[in-house]
Amino acid sequence: MRKRINVQYRRKREGKTNYRKRLKLLLSRKNRAVVRKSNGNVSAQIVSYEEKGDKIVVAASSRTLIKQYGWKANRSNVPAAYLTGLLCGKKAVSAGVKEAILDMGFQTPHNQGIVYATLKGLIDGGLSIPHTEDIVPTEDAIQGKKIEEYAKKLKEDKEKYDKQFSSYIKNNVNPEEISKHFTEVKNKIMSE
Repeated sequence: MRKRINVQYRRKREGKTNYRKRLKLLLSRKNRAVVRKSNGNVSAQIVSYEEKGDKIVVAASSRTLIKQYGWKANRSNVPAAYLTGLLCGKKAVSAGVKEAILDMGFQTPHNQGIVYATLKGLIDGGLSIPHTEDIVPTEDAIQGKKIEEYAKKLKEDKEKYDKQFSSYIKNNVNPEEISKHFTEVKNKIMSE
């Protein structure tokens, strides 16, 4: 007697797609706000479903913040995630998208973390996305004030300070004044 072998879809085998979760998102019939983070970057996309394949309506990356808006701080922290979401949200509204549903893929989200900071940016950019307020980071975290507090505490140990904030120092950004830099970049995004 021969055994029947059931071969899974390639993207499922590779751990790239959870088809049950994807089906639930697609059944909402809304565009998906896809948020992805890596060690050095945060990206946000508004994706619509089409039979031939998903279509990216608009996209933004924290790399864009550096190239077009002068962001000099870390690209994968909470303020950068918020600004990336804000930029993507503004682009989406300009493209005629009014609502979406959050798609975070296989990421394990943490309350008030990077994924939800990006979500808050998308919402502040003008999109309507279902969420609860307790998962979104505080205004202090979004503006970088928590980074400022940590930098002030760490300043006593110069070696740790220089190691932790080496990228800030290299880019001539004072980590104790990150909220000022955040406000400058946010104003540039909002003025477009």
